[in-house]
Amino acid sequence: MPPLMPEPLDAADKRIINALQGGFPLCDEPYREIAERLGLSEAELLARLQAMLDARVLTRFGPMFQVERMGGAFVLAAMKVREDDFERVAALVNGLAEVAHNYRREHVFNMWLVLATETQAGIAAAIAELERLSGYPVYAFPKEREYFVEMRLQAS
Repeated sequence: MPPLMPEPLDAADKRIINALQGGFPLCDEPYREIAERLGLSEAELLARLQAMLDARVLTRFGPMFQVERMGGAFVLAAMKVREDDFERVAALVNGLAEVAHNYRREHVFNMWLVLATETQAGIAAAIAELERLSGYPVYAFPKEREYFVEMRLQAS
């Protein structure tokens, strides 16, 4: 597993992080356009992005879709997993394609995850599969209202 505390970011990495938090160009060569704005080559931009992903400075780089507008579904879910069984269950959860991400919390519900599927019926199927594989109930918390909170983090 890559280190959790990577080397400090250099100025170019910070510029990349700050530049790629919205406004991604919709064109034939978006990485080239961004690289030119940042004074980098396209190859260097791509290599730096991959290095930050490998070092877990970035855990994900990609678009955010409103899956419901495309006919899909997603739900926030939680599980109460015994501490001595947490790693086994986390591996099962992470292995399911429908799991967008999961994380540990200090709470009675200690494992939280987001399920995303092509259809609403896919949510129920994914929950059933998680329960079958893990032996734990999965509690779904469907969205009641949607809020847009734009969060941009300044790399400094």
